[in-house]
Amino acid sequence: MTVTISHAVENFFMPATGLKDIKLSALLGYNVVLYFYPKDETPGCTMEGQDFSAHYEAFKKARTLIFGVSRDSLSTHEQFKAKESFPFELISDSDEHLCQLFDVLKPKNIAGKDIIGVERSTFLIDKHGILRKEWRGVSVAGHVKEVLQAVSDLG
Repeated sequence: MTVTISHAVENFFMPATGLKDIKLSALLGYNVVLYFYPKDETPGCTMEGQDFSAHYEAFKKARTLIFGVSRDSLSTHEQFKAKESFPFELISDSDEHLCQLFDVLKPKNIAGKDIIGVERSTFLIDKHGILRKEWRGVSVAGHVKEVLQAVSDLG
């Protein structure tokens, strides 16, 4: 079952960087931004993470937590996070649980090869655990400012 706008997001428990386990139900009272990206250390994914980092304090001020999500391992995530000095955690979704819950796995053709990959997507969950906004097929430029505006629109 996939998540839909204006509905509660199913509770999840996922491993993240910093030896943390992220449990959605423990985050009630905060808005949560989950941004799904294809792969650590790639140009677009690095740029997106840097942009979320650059606006981190504004999200924090709006009581909003940010989590990057990809299918990479925790060790790869730890290296990526350290190299880029991301102030937020990265969730390892190696079993694709969140990818399926948010329906971000899509067919892609890379270098003439058909694969199933992660479609760059972002989801805004409010402080009550309700999905309020989603962006699919994200273009990195200007995206984080759109997300921040949506957070401030929540009030």
